[in-house]
Parts: sequence; structure tokens; C-alpha cells
Amino acid sequence: MLARAIHAQSPRRDAPFVAVNCGAISENLLESELFGHAKGAFTGADRHRRGLFAEADTGSLFLDEIGELPTALQVKLLRALQEEEIRPVGESKPRSVDVRVIAATARNLEEDVAQARFREDLFYRLNVVRLEVPPLRERPKDIPLLADHFLERFGRSLGKPRQGLADDALERLVAYSWPGNVRELENVLERAVILSDGGRITPRELPHNVLAPPAGAAPGASDYGLKRARRAAETHCIRRALEATGGNRTRAARLLEISHRALLYKIKEYGLRD
Repeated sequence: MLARAIHAQSPRRDAPFVAVNCGAISENLLESELFGHAKGAFTGADRHRRGLFAEADTGSLFLDEIGELPTALQVKLLRALQEEEIRPVGESKPRSVDVRVIAATARNLEEDVAQARFREDLFYRLNVVRLEVPPLRERPKDIPLLADHFLERFGRSLGKPRQGLADDALERLVAYSWPGNVRELENVLERAVILSDGGRITPRELPHNVLAPPAGAAPGASDYGLKRARRAAETHCIRRALEATGGNRTRAARLLEISHRALLYKIKEYGLRD
């Protein structure tokens, strides 16, 4: 999502955005997938293939799980980045490409470099602008916003009425540590929408691991209280809306999808007048 946002906000927004998971494709096919191949280059190559670099030309190529890239392909990727050209399998002449490369990994690449599992020169070539994405457990104020988004999406796709979260269900979501991050939250809420037969999601629709108290915590304890989480989430949204509209409260209320009067009340309640 972050890679797509970078692409969408860039001068390349009208060009292709191409994504590939480097750990999901076999080593034998990955070179052909990235750089393309000529017809007859190997058994089964019954037609010419452009490859993902060529498909992303003038746009952005997102290499997810870059730490899983085989060592032999690390060398070829480094050459493609340095020379801005690729050589399809079975062809003798390189082809120029103009591609922004965005790479992501959950691995510690510095440690992989120290252990000779990842090429140092490729690491430094990729590590030009580095963005650290905090885990969801460090962003509890995002949970109410994400929950609303997923409930609306799944209600629409499953043909169910718009559902909300009961206060005690939201409190459990905020208190949970989310080892699977946003994808786990998404799956939990999809399951809850499927199981729910009412207008609100309650703890009954949440899985047992989400309902269990954090290790070492007293029953019912929460690392981040419900009222505090809601206040933080609403304050964040209101500030962004006011910044986006240059302080115009009428337009900000429309962005927030609340009445002008409700916005004025919240500005006063949260002390946002300045």
C-alpha cells in the first residue's frame, strides 16, 4: 500500500505500477519473470516475454520480499539498477529501461549482509531512501480507522448492511498486539462480518486469540484505553482535514463526513482551537 501511494503521488503516476513477490516465484523462473526471455531461450519458452522491468518502463516496479532474492539474481538486479538496462534470457543485446524500483523486506538486511546472505553493493544501491513502517501494535490509534474501512468494504462485498463495532469489541481490538499486522486485522474483521447476524460486531464474533488478555496483564487490562484510542484517532483525522482545507471548517466537516456543528463541538472538546 505504501509503495502504491508513493507511485500515485509521483510524476510517474500515469505510468504502470508493477509488483512482484520475490519469495513467491521459483528461482528458475524469477530471472525470466523480471527481465523477460526470447522465444526458444529454454524448454517451454514458446513465445517472447517482455518481463516485469519492461512492463514497468517509465513507471514503478515494487520488489516485495527483496531479501528472498537468490544470490545469482542479486548480481543481475544490481547491474540493471546501475546501468538502467536489462538483458532478457536468450538475447545478446541489452535494452534500456527507465524504472523506479521500490523494495520491501521484513528481514534485517544489514544482518544478512554481515552473514554474506545478501550482497553489500546491492544493499547500498537499494538503500537510498529508507522508510521504516511501524507494526500495527505501535499504531493503536489507527485501529478504529482501519476497522471502519474494513467493515464498510466487507459489508459491501458480502451484501450485508453497514456494521459498526461494539465498544467492548473495539477495546479488544485496540488491546491486541497484532503479530500479523494489518492483514491479520483485515482477516479478523472479514470473519466477524461473516459470522455477525446483527448491526454491530461484538466480542462474540472475534477469535479467541484476540479476546485473550495480553501476557502478564490482568483480565480486562488494556495497553490503550478505548476512549483514548478514539480521541487520538478523531484528533488525527480532524487535524489532517483542517490542514488539507487551510483551516476552513466547513470544508473540513465535509471531508470528515460530519456536520459543521459536530466539528465545532469536537474542536472545542479536544482543545484544537489553535
